[in-house]
Amino acid sequence: MKRQQAFIGTETMLKGGLHCHTTRSDGSGDPADVIRLHHANGYDFLAITDHRYYNYENFAPEVPITIIPGMEFDNTFERDHGFRCFHTVCLGPSKEDGNGYDQDQKLESGKALNQEEYQAYLDEIHAKGNLTVYCHPEWSSTPARYFDKLEGNFAMEVWNSGCALNHDSDYDAPYWDELLGQGKVIYGVATDDGHAMKDHCNGWVMVRAENNVSSILNSLKEGKFYASCGPEIYDFYVEDDKAVVECSPACKVRFHSDMHPVSVVFAEAGKDLTRVEFTLSVKRPYRYVRAVVVDADGKLAWTNPIFLD
Repeated sequence: MKRQQAFIGTETMLKGGLHCHTTRSDGSGDPADVIRLHHANGYDFLAITDHRYYNYENFAPEVPITIIPGMEFDNTFERDHGFRCFHTVCLGPSKEDGNGYDQDQKLESGKALNQEEYQAYLDEIHAKGNLTVYCHPEWSSTPARYFDKLEGNFAMEVWNSGCALNHDSDYDAPYWDELLGQGKVIYGVATDDGHAMKDHCNGWVMVRAENNVSSILNSLKEGKFYASCGPEIYDFYVEDDKAVVECSPACKVRFHSDMHPVSVVFAEAGKDLTRVEFTLSVKRPYRYVRAVVVDADGKLAWTNPIFLD
């Protein structure tokens, strides 16, 4: 049996937001109000990731929520005939655990003209102890060929609420399978990228970890989480050439892998799916498989992949 890492271990599953903005950059919500809103919606942890403006602080100290240090770094590289950019969410440890950024440190935008040049910015962020997430590829006008050589991102956004709600893009793992099909180990996160208050609390990760910064970051790095906009996933594993998903009531479950058509298991009329088995092809072996749970309201949850070779 191979079980996806999110479903191994005894730690609690924590609900968290990894990408959010406030009036510290271009968000509409005061930082304290944004934190209170997330706590009211059941979040255990939150990263305040204003543009190029690093943060460690809980601006609503009365709220029992873990603040993940972070910021969003940006770099526009095409302006003459339109727009393309690289945006990166940075998530780091405490200062005591080696974070190289200071509270309120302000960075300049990047000046890279392509992904090969942008790698130097990623290398610097990683050298300062931070994990990185590749953001909203559709909104950024960056099909996979523009970012597929970047090294060191532990994850990419497979859902971005601001883009999904306001631009009808970045709502179902664009280009993820292109990277996975190249053999890259990269996980998928659902985020809000909330600028308007209405954008917050629509996409999150569920992380198996202890509720402290170090444990959460380690679990993110190891892929011990799934992403969701509503449905819950209780287990995901492969055994005897069958991929098995256990989840909250769903109307369908999809199975994805590069070089394989998407396979869908639909609920029977009047019934819900809560456990689904899908037989993997032996003639056309899977290098990895991932699942997407869809509920009756069309809301999605994404497992991270199980790598099979």
